[in-house]
Amino acid sequence: MQSAKKILILGGGFAGISVLRQLESSFKNNEDIQITLVNEDNFFLFTPMLPELASGMIRPSAISIPLRMVCKKTEFIQAKVSSIDLKSKLVAITRPFDGMVKVLSYDYLVIAMGGTTNFFGNKKIEKHAFTIKTIQDAIGIKTHLIHMLEIADTEKNPALQEKLLTVVVVGAGFAGVETIGELNDFVRDSVKSYYHNINPENIKMILVSANGVILPELGEELGKKAYESLQKAGIRIIPNTKAVDAGEDFVFLGNGETIPCETMIWTAGVTMDSVIADLDCEHKSGKIVVDKYLKLANNDTVFALGDCAAITDTKTGGLYPPTAQHALRQSKIVSHNLKAMIFGRTNLKPFNFESKGMMAIIGKRDGIAKISGHSLTGMSAWLIWKTYYLMMLPTFEKKLKVATDWTVNSLFTRDITLVRKIKRKSVNHLDGIESLDQVLFRSETQAKTN
Repeated sequence: MQSAKKILILGGGFAGISVLRQLESSFKNNEDIQITLVNEDNFFLFTPMLPELASGMIRPSAISIPLRMVCKKTEFIQAKVSSIDLKSKLVAITRPFDGMVKVLSYDYLVIAMGGTTNFFGNKKIEKHAFTIKTIQDAIGIKTHLIHMLEIADTEKNPALQEKLLTVVVVGAGFAGVETIGELNDFVRDSVKSYYHNINPENIKMILVSANGVILPELGEELGKKAYESLQKAGIRIIPNTKAVDAGEDFVFLGNGETIPCETMIWTAGVTMDSVIADLDCEHKSGKIVVDKYLKLANNDTVFALGDCAAITDTKTGGLYPPTAQHALRQSKIVSHNLKAMIFGRTNLKPFNFESKGMMAIIGKRDGIAKISGHSLTGMSAWLIWKTYYLMMLPTFEKKLKVATDWTVNSLFTRDITLVRKIKRKSVNHLDGIESLDQVLFRSETQAKTN
């Protein structure tokens, strides 16, 4: 009797989950196909709304979907990918809470692992900066800002109050612009409603851009309009410079300026996980190079998509950008081609996609968008952003939660409850834990014996 084909998906973001859902739909009644998903968190995170989570506009549960909700046929394993052996078709994974190592075999592999924050080797900035890529990041930023507001409200020294209320966001792409816009509204609204001993003039919101414009993906004209809108909202933009050093209470810029502050948020770079970088295959900009069918060259059993894949746009010669809409389109190609490979067909589809548009919210009821060649600004762009991303949420429950949060927070002031200490028990001593070397040695020995 022929054994079942094993499909292993690494990564539970937009790319991985989209492939999973399409494969489950295709193979829901097929017992000859086994699908396994590995992800370090046990939930899918809707990352476009992280800035709104950091500002208290929405709750964590509204943009996180437990992966077991979407794994109807699929086995889910919460673990970190430790290594990938393409020759042996083995993937080593490590359970996060106790370090237990396990090795999974596969017939077909889908690599959809996202990137990690790139500090470009600057250890001081890495130590002192917040990032905004996870739920923990967003909650940490919100908690920290409320803490700063509480201290500033009791501080009589204007210079110290200003330092407590200075927020520096480094990076003027979508994440940086949306973050500074959300936090600016949150801090200013909170001061107006609750912190009556704070002088609003001491609130300093600063966006640092390495370029002369912000949101360069949207073009110079829209970038200029976004620039003007942020300035009108009270945000200072420092163009053509980079953050080169930082401490507990300052950021030092490449133009020689030192900014006293207690809050720096880094959104200026993304790099690949070491597992991706160390993979025995061709790389470009640290990403896995794939062909037009999103397969590794000369390997018909391994696909890569999303942030970790270097996919060449034949029209421009550059790489496709790592956006959610591209990941969703790539997932359709991967699922189709993977099914074709399994059934021995030759009707593979190449990936070819032209973006429908890009957009960002830059403040309260203010946005900017470029859709099908048309430029939009103000409330109309803001409404389109809200509608589009609300519809993109995977379940009706999450759509309802986000819509409810938006409605409530448009009618009332945002919550400033400060949760300071959370107890967490660690599990470090379980019998039967093996090191990665032990597991790999045992697997190789068994393979030779067989």
